[in-house]
Amino acid sequence: MPQPPAAALRAVRAAIDSPIAVRALHSPAGRRRGSVLTAAHALPVHLLDPATATATTKSTDALAAARRTGWRFLIMDGEEVVAAAETRISEGGHGFSHFAGGPYPLATLRALRQAQAHTTGSPTVFLPRLLSVPGHYMTALWLHPVLDRTQSADVLIPLAPAPLGVTAHLPHDADELLSLLSLGGGQLLTVTT
Repeated sequence: MPQPPAAALRAVRAAIDSPIAVRALHSPAGRRRGSVLTAAHALPVHLLDPATATATTKSTDALAAARRTGWRFLIMDGEEVVAAAETRISEGGHGFSHFAGGPYPLATLRALRQAQAHTTGSPTVFLPRLLSVPGHYMTALWLHPVLDRTQSADVLIPLAPAPLGVTAHLPHDADELLSLLSLGGGQLLTVTT
């Protein structure tokens, strides 16, 4: 697992300790009195930019152009995932952005476990990241090879819920998945105005 910047971790811990911010959690478990919430499983969040990702762009180029926007931490109540906390990169460093509920926090933990099973026995070291593909309402766990990059491809594990035509929690070769997403009309990401 990657190590988050100290400022990002401090921002999330301060938010967890803030009664006002914790009230924003949508999970009843996150609001229990006496509950000790912790931040775990920090992942850098990258945004796939519609301007650089088209049907003719190779996945390696599109992923290389994906910019890091912050970090996401799973908020745990003991062994239970109750939410996610996200930080954003700004001029002043890392600041707390928001808590997120819904299906993605638990889906992230599931994908991390699948990634571990998928890469067991592989000689390649993979760095886990989150990839946001907003035009397709998709977030995926992105396994980026950090050693032996010429022989190993990037792997994407879409989180549930996944877009129509994409199977959630199934490891996909990044080329195949990004090609599938681009079939809808040339542009990989739908640009909204």
